[in-house]
Parts: sequence; structure tokens; C-alpha cells
Amino acid sequence: MAGPRKMASFRLPPLPTIGEVIKLYNLRAEKQLSQNFLLDMRLTDKIVRQAGSLRDAHVCEVGPGPGGLTRSILNAGAADLLVVEKDNRFIPGLKLLSEAAPGKLRVVHGDILTYRMDRGFPEVITKAWEDDPPDLHIIGNLPFSVSTPLIIKWLENISNRTGPFVYGRTRLTLTFQKEVAERLTASTASRQRSRLSIMAQYLCTVKNCFTIPGQAFIPKPEVDVGVVHFTPLAQPQIQQPFKLVEKVVRNVFQFRRKRCRKGIEMLFPVAQRLELAEVMMREADVDPTLRPTELSIPDIRALADAYSHLCSENQGLLTYDFREELRLKHLNRRPDSSSSGPQQPV
Repeated sequence: MAGPRKMASFRLPPLPTIGEVIKLYNLRAEKQLSQNFLLDMRLTDKIVRQAGSLRDAHVCEVGPGPGGLTRSILNAGAADLLVVEKDNRFIPGLKLLSEAAPGKLRVVHGDILTYRMDRGFPEVITKAWEDDPPDLHIIGNLPFSVSTPLIIKWLENISNRTGPFVYGRTRLTLTFQKEVAERLTASTASRQRSRLSIMAQYLCTVKNCFTIPGQAFIPKPEVDVGVVHFTPLAQPQIQQPFKLVEKVVRNVFQFRRKRCRKGIEMLFPVAQRLELAEVMMREADVDPTLRPTELSIPDIRALADAYSHLCSENQGLLTYDFREELRLKHLNRRPDSSSSGPQQPV
């Protein structure tokens, strides 16, 4: 008796190589846009494998450029691939690729920082947040200039369950400068531990998959590149608004070589600084002598909870910014320009 027949997997027809596409359309990587092309299909295939199975999946690729990673995603069996490309020079080559994969590739000329991804895919793929992740993936070889602001935006989207996360716990597989990849995945007390470590890890399981040497890219960047995979957690490790957590973490890490108490103090106006910092540290029960890099996620959770409690008791505290207080103080110290004499040349 014959065994069950396997469904034939989709493979792209013979196409010009990525190198040939670059020559055909006279494409150059723009340095001011921090663009770097990855031409080795073995490496683009390896990036795609980090996302897991893409058979019949929906995928959004960020910044496809000449389309190397795009080809690997299509060859992995994605049923619906949406690519968002800001640089119009790449659109003709992507449309050529779309014609080779009829019904599978949609090309959007737009900026991923403003594109409404919550409208990009059918509602039927949505999964409840507590369920398994939806069959939707975000994959991208990101330009260095956009990678950090973009992941911060998406982390806030995860916290609020907006943007690409209206469909559920959408997974991401993205490239970053090796140093940024190490920060995203750094453990407590490690040298690379940073604000990004906390913000990513309290919301996601984060894995540093592998490193791509800089020489694999054209033009060769000055740094190596790390591939990082994110899976949003069903329950965030900190149950506070994203902006509040970000404010606490940002203040703590601005003095990364000092004791954490120093950064905590800057959350409060000068007149109440020492008193409220003492209350917050005591309520959080966190050792004030720890350096920021030594703080665990539970430590940050306790600090965020304590700060939230103080904000509820002190009107205007949440919007307080010590930098603005310093700026106003500096302005008040400046002499009236109308009464001052002529400036002497320096």
C-alpha cells in the first residue's frame, strides 16, 4: 500500500543572482542609511531557520533590500510574505521577485517605523495572548541606524499588545550589531548588561542565535552582526506600564558605574530627592549598593512597583524629569541679556 503523498514544497524558479540583481538595477548600499547587503544564500537560509518552521506561515520582512533574505523566506515555504521597503531603488527588483512567486509576495513601499502592521494580515490568524504564538513572523536584516529604535518600538507594542502583536505573541528574528545583540541577551552582572537587556528580557524570551562576520556583507561593516530571536512572554515579568518601566530603567542605567541608589534619586525633585529615594529603596527591598548591571529582573520589578506606588501618592511625579529641572535652573541663573554688557571674544 502506498504511503501518504508529501505536498510539494514551493521553490523559486531560476532567477538572476542577488549580485546580478544589484548590477542590473545599479544598486549601491547607502552609507548614510547604514545599508549592508548579505549575498550568501547559505547565511540567509541560516537566519530564516532561526525563526522555526515557516511552512504556510505569514511573514513580514523588514527592509528586504535586493531580496536575498526574501528568497530564503519564500523557499522555506511561507504562504504570505509582506515586505516593507523604504528605499524606492529596491522596489523594481522586489516586484520582479513577486512575479516569480505569484500570490505569495506583497511589496509595500513604506517606512516600517510608521507602517500599520496591525492591518497587514488577516484577522483569522489571531491567537489569544496566553495561547501558542500565531503563525506570523517578523524577520529582518536591519540597517544599524534603525535597529535599536525599532526594537524599542516593538517592545512597547508587545507591552500594549498593539501593532504586529494584535495577532498574539508574534515572534521576531532580527539582525543587530554584535554589541547590541550581546546587550539584548546579557545576563545579570555581565559586562554587557544594559537598559536594552532589561527592557527586552522582562517582555520576551531572547536568544542570541549566531554571529555573522562583517566580511560576509557588502560593503563590509566595521562590526560583526548578531542574529537575535524574540518570543514574547505570555506573562511579562513586570506588571507596570512600559513607559514607567522604561523611565526607572533609564534613570538607573544612566549611572551604570555608580550604585543603583544614585540613579533612583534622579527620579525625584531636588526638594524630596533623598527622602523619596529612601522610601522607594526601602519599599522595594533592593540593596542600594548594587551596581545597575547587578540588578535582576525581580529587582527592577520591585523598584518599578515601588515607584508606581509613590507616583500614585505624589501628583506630577510620573512626568517629572530631572533634566528639565536642571534646564530651568540654568535658565534662571543666566543674567538678563538686556542688562549685560557686550560679550568679550573668547
